[in-house]
Amino acid sequence: MADPENHTLRLLRELDRKSDALQAEVREGYESVNDRLKNLQQAMIGESVLGRYTVAEVEERSDKIEQRLSTLEKKR
Repeated sequence: MADPENHTLRLLRELDRKSDALQAEVREGYESVNDRLKNLQQAMIGESVLGRYTVAEVEERSDKIEQRLSTLEKKR
């Protein structure tokens, strides 16, 4: 029969290997989620800048239209 102490050491080594593998999987999963969050953040920032640019352009055009309308109304 196997010595109980050797058996315990073998089980502990096996648990240690499995623990390392599990930690590696968790680390990969964390890095994957972190990369996705970074990509999402970059997309949101890009859309925000594009949205601001569009709104600024619309406001500028609206101001020009209002100025032309005021000019036309003054000519009446």
